[in-house]
Amino acid sequence: MANIDKTAVENLLKHFIDPNVETDLVSAKSVKKISVDGNDVSVVIELGYPAKSYLEELKAAVTQRLQTLPDVGKLDVSVGFNVVSHSVQKALKPLPNVKNIIAVASGKGGVGKSTTSVNLALALAAEGANVGILDADIYGPSIPTMLGLSGKPDSPDGKSMLPKISFGVQTISIGYLIDPDQPMIWRGPMVTGALQQLLNQTQWQDVDYLIIDLPPGTGDIQLTLAQQIPVSGAVIVTTPQDIALIDAQRGLGMFEKVNVPILGLVENMSVHICSNCGHEEAIFGQGGGVAMAVKNKLDLLGSLPLDIQIREYADSGRPTVVADPDGRSAQIYKAIARKMAAKLAMRSRDYSGRFPNIVIQNT
Repeated sequence: MANIDKTAVENLLKHFIDPNVETDLVSAKSVKKISVDGNDVSVVIELGYPAKSYLEELKAAVTQRLQTLPDVGKLDVSVGFNVVSHSVQKALKPLPNVKNIIAVASGKGGVGKSTTSVNLALALAAEGANVGILDADIYGPSIPTMLGLSGKPDSPDGKSMLPKISFGVQTISIGYLIDPDQPMIWRGPMVTGALQQLLNQTQWQDVDYLIIDLPPGTGDIQLTLAQQIPVSGAVIVTTPQDIALIDAQRGLGMFEKVNVPILGLVENMSVHICSNCGHEEAIFGQGGGVAMAVKNKLDLLGSLPLDIQIREYADSGRPTVVADPDGRSAQIYKAIARKMAAKLAMRSRDYSGRFPNIVIQNT
C-alpha cells in the first residue's frame, strides 16, 4: 500500500470550488495546512469571511472529496473562518477597532436600501461576525425604528458614545440624539460633520464589519464617505425598474471615481409574492440587475422579493433575519451577506499595522 502524497491532496482541493468566492479553496488561500502521516490526512481550512451556517456543509463536502484518495486512512478536516482588515482608499487608514467598513448605497430613494442594510448586518452577525451599523441618513434616519431602539446612547466620558446594541449588532444613528419629530434643517457642512462625529466618536468594540447605510444620491455625505472615511468596499442596491437602474449607475460611477471597490449589486423587489396565494409577478420588470451587473462586470450578489413580510418585520423592529431566520427571505439575505464578505476577502489586505513608523531626528 503506497503512502498518500501531499500533492495529491492539494490537487483534489484545487478542484473544490467555494460557491461564495467562486474559486477553488487553494486559489482562495483558504487551505492553511495539509498534513500527511502515511495514509492519514489532516487538512485545516480557514475562510476569510463569516460562514457559520456553511461550515458543516463545507466540512462534509471536503471530507467526501478526500475519501476518493486511493487507500486513504483516517481523515481529519478542520474548518473555520478569520476576518481581517482589507485595504482602503489611498492616504487613509482603517478606523481603530473596525476592521472593515462596507458602504451600502443606492442612486435613488425607495429601493429598500435601509431594509437591505439592516438585514445584511444581522445576516453577517448570524454568520458569526462582530457587526456594527451606522445610519448615515442624517435627514431621515430609519435604523432606530427598524431595530426597535430609542433614547440617547450612553456617554461614559462626556465626549464619546457607546453604540446601542440590538440583536447583537452595534448601532449608532442621529435618530438616537434628536426628537423623532424634529426636522433636520442642516446645510451640507453640518451634515458631513455630524456623519464624522457619529463615526469617530462612537466607541466601536472589535467590529469585523461596519455597515454604513447611506442616504440616496451622490451628494455631500457620499463624497465625504468616499474621500475621508476608510471604506473597504461598497454594495449598490437597486430594483429592476429602469429609472432605478439609471440612478444606481450614477452611484456606482461615484465609487469607481474615488477608487472604492464595488463588491456587487443587490436587486431588491425583483418579484412580488402575493401574500394570499403565493403567486410571483415581476411588477418592476425583469433582468435589470443582471444586465447592470454584466454591463459593469460586477457580481449580482442576489435578488430579493417584494414581500410584505419584509416590510412588516422591519416596521415592527424585528427585521426578517431575526424574525424569521429560517424563512426564504432570511436565507437570501444570509447568502448575499456571505458572498459580499467573500468578495471582500478576496481583495488585498491592509498591512499598515504591521510596520512601525520610522522617525529620523537630528541629534
